[in-house]
Amino acid sequence: MREVKKILLLSDTHSCHEADIIRHFDAYDELWHAGDWGEVRLSDIMEKTGKMIRGVWGNIDGQDIRNRYPLNNRFTCEGLDVWMTHIGGYPGKYNPKILTELRKNPPQLFICGHSHILRVMRDPNLNNMLCMNPGAAGRHGFHHMRTMLKFEIDQAQIKNVAVIELGKRTAGILPELQ
Repeated sequence: MREVKKILLLSDTHSCHEADIIRHFDAYDELWHAGDWGEVRLSDIMEKTGKMIRGVWGNIDGQDIRNRYPLNNRFTCEGLDVWMTHIGGYPGKYNPKILTELRKNPPQLFICGHSHILRVMRDPNLNNMLCMNPGAAGRHGFHHMRTMLKFEIDQAQIKNVAVIELGKRTAGILPELQ
């Protein structure tokens, strides 16, 4: 029987490790984080699940996270070539620091965070590469809705991509802090 991997993808948690994020972990085979963790606590919680954790560090992350995760993470999952980085961009607006490598050797799935803008789109100029940015799961930033992505990988094919909305960024915050 072939195995289908269920993936939870999040980014830009900015030290947020609330129950509304953590409660999703059990439903997935692998947990992926595209940077700006903020602190190691969420990484520790993810590691305690015993699941495969894949991640990268982001521009706000300190040495503790940078010691655990690389800047760029290129790997294969169920036959799918994946490249994850924090500041990656999207079709037509890629980070110039990675554009040459993307053109030379595009992955099937390109993942980044940083912008806090949820995006799932293909790049017809780079072998129809799928680009994903899960938005921001944390409360810090300008985004209105906190989001994550879920999807499945089945024999190098991405299926059942869906958005998980965690609620408004300011929900539950004391009025004087808004």
